[in-house]
Amino acid sequence: MARVDCFTSASFAYLDRARILFETLRRHHPDWRLWLCLVDEEPEGFTFRPEQELFDAVVRTEALGIEDLARFKFEHDVVELCTAVKGPMLCHLFGLGAEKVIYLDPDIAVFNTLAPVVELLDTHDIILTPHQIFPDETDMAIRDNEIGSMKYGIYNLGFLAVAARAEGIRFAQWWRDRLLAYCFDDLPSGLFTDQKWCDHVPGLFDQVKILRDPGYNVASWNLSRRPVDFDAEGNLLAGGALLRFFHFTKVTWVGELMLERYGGAHIAVFELLRWYRDRLAAHAVADLPEGWWAFGRFRDGQAITREQRLAFRHDRALRDAYPDPFSAGAAVFRHG
Repeated sequence: MARVDCFTSASFAYLDRARILFETLRRHHPDWRLWLCLVDEEPEGFTFRPEQELFDAVVRTEALGIEDLARFKFEHDVVELCTAVKGPMLCHLFGLGAEKVIYLDPDIAVFNTLAPVVELLDTHDIILTPHQIFPDETDMAIRDNEIGSMKYGIYNLGFLAVAARAEGIRFAQWWRDRLLAYCFDDLPSGLFTDQKWCDHVPGLFDQVKILRDPGYNVASWNLSRRPVDFDAEGNLLAGGALLRFFHFTKVTWVGELMLERYGGAHIAVFELLRWYRDRLAAHAVADLPEGWWAFGRFRDGQAITREQRLAFRHDRALRDAYPDPFSAGAAVFRHG
């Protein structure tokens, strides 16, 4: 039986979420090899002990073979960078001999076995989950969900499963190359980090499975057609199917607004939210400075603005002049 490798990518600010992901994965799949792709560095006075975590191994960005790594980090914000490394990490795991690889976002929790995904990888090289699998019926839901997917991507890349066969490897290399060059949140240019690229996948690759089971990748953007309930035995269901995993995106007022809008009278989803917040508190990251991200500031401590990242991204002269832009300082971007 082929070993399953499962990874997520995150900064230290999302380590509490990643801990919940790995905790719930371990409960259902103790035999899987779990990886954290760490897109961060420790602040002074903070100690990270991977041996005390629930994953098997940590891979830092330096191990992914990304050229001009300092420049690469500087031109991406935290969301862009955490998604840009997903393709390189997938190829890295294949290079280590992985046969079946599953990616899950750190803000996902697993509630039932994912064995059907593993079985599908016996006959399919690439598995994707659409944001929507049933048409919406109200104008508000169409605007929020169907039109939202047209803007941000048809498939939610909080989940991806790939087998190390011909089309899976070809996809991994193509996706890696696209993310290394174009993993930006730039909707006017048709880009939304790693996600929009995968709209191409069914047209560019064979052996693709579009997984339309309503129990996978349940989230605020598809609750309108996948109500969450308990059955008589206490099992969580989504749209009448076993809930496999729930995507707790934006557990802030934005996410709550969408849950309230589409959760309706189905109180189970609010029980899930309460449970998730309790687990976040239990897995809080001790001694991490508020708002910490190692690549969010120049070395002199000044915060890097989005405008400065964009200037560096688009100005070839700046890129050539500052191979390590973190040491340049904000003044370079004001007067450069």
